[in-house]
Amino acid sequence: MQRVRKCGSTVFLEGTQVERVLAAVRTGPGRTEIREFPMPDVPEDSALMRMEVAGICGTDVKLYKTPPSNAPVIMGHENIGTIAKAGREFTRRKGFKEGDLVFVEHYVMCGKCEWCHLGQYRHCENTDWRTNPEGIRYGYTSAERAPHLWGGFAQYVYLPWNAVVHRVPKGVTPELAGLVTPMANGVEWSLFDGGVGYDSTVLIQGPGQQGLSQTVVCKQAGASLIIVTGTSKDAARMKVAKELGADHVIDVQKEDPLARIKEITSGRGVDVTLDCTAGAGTLPILLGVEALKRKGGTIVVQGEMKEFPNFPLERVTVKFITIKSARGHSYKACELALAQLASKRFPLEKVTTHSFGLKDVDLAIRSVGGQGVPDVIHASLMPWK
Repeated sequence: MQRVRKCGSTVFLEGTQVERVLAAVRTGPGRTEIREFPMPDVPEDSALMRMEVAGICGTDVKLYKTPPSNAPVIMGHENIGTIAKAGREFTRRKGFKEGDLVFVEHYVMCGKCEWCHLGQYRHCENTDWRTNPEGIRYGYTSAERAPHLWGGFAQYVYLPWNAVVHRVPKGVTPELAGLVTPMANGVEWSLFDGGVGYDSTVLIQGPGQQGLSQTVVCKQAGASLIIVTGTSKDAARMKVAKELGADHVIDVQKEDPLARIKEITSGRGVDVTLDCTAGAGTLPILLGVEALKRKGGTIVVQGEMKEFPNFPLERVTVKFITIKSARGHSYKACELALAQLASKRFPLEKVTTHSFGLKDVDLAIRSVGGQGVPDVIHASLMPWK
């Protein structure tokens, strides 16, 4: 008779091993189930990552409340983990071996198209869940698609040959590394898209994890003035914004934000406006347009609004405003974000406010959305907690 030893969800039978992976699966709007999946085979050109931390952001809140499809999905697209098993070819090609702590971008590129050859794989059709039903992106792809482990709200994540992997610098904890996605967005949107640099004046709208990341990046880039706006419920976040380098914070429910911005800038306005309100309506965009300097400012916006009736196009053209869309991050932005985390120049641990276990996914997502645990900025989901 074989001896049986059970450790968590893993069963060992006399030299053989039958493993099951636990994951939190979104099964419908606002619904999650804990399910088991088979431990996948790992080909020579692939790897398996043991999850340490999956960050939860505002996008998760929206996709949880209003899923784009009825397919069951393991959410989680801000993933930090340890390489548990790596095929020989995976290690040869990518340079990562078992035991390495890594960050995996949510894009799974094709590696063949024009965008991939340009290094802009975030635009690759293979990872575009909006237009390609066969596209693969961590946190978005159906759990029915083998080998199933396409999201960070699980004990393990599968890494195919075309996963985009970064090494987490020594001294950076998995929880702090969980900030790399919003930090990379901060680099991409403010530096690369917005052109923020030495002596720039910047308005950042929204003090969530994206807005706070922009604050750090703009300060690091040498911005001479950083203004952050929020609402009364954002009081704790606005305090953190000041601690991370914001020169002024404005509660738009207590002050006239445009009048205050004009007062702070002596009527000149700002060079760059960064909209981090995650689709809070047309008012932030209108404020951003008016807050920009008289000629030649730049506004970076997120594409959350389907319609914008009576868009002030004449005002935009008269002020010679450049509008850019905030769409994800590049490889370089991720590397710079990881370096920023490793520098310890800013107290970014103030952003990683809460951690949750796998069984508390629903509470974690609702808390980031402001309906669960209070004062959550960035939530870390720890599947083994």
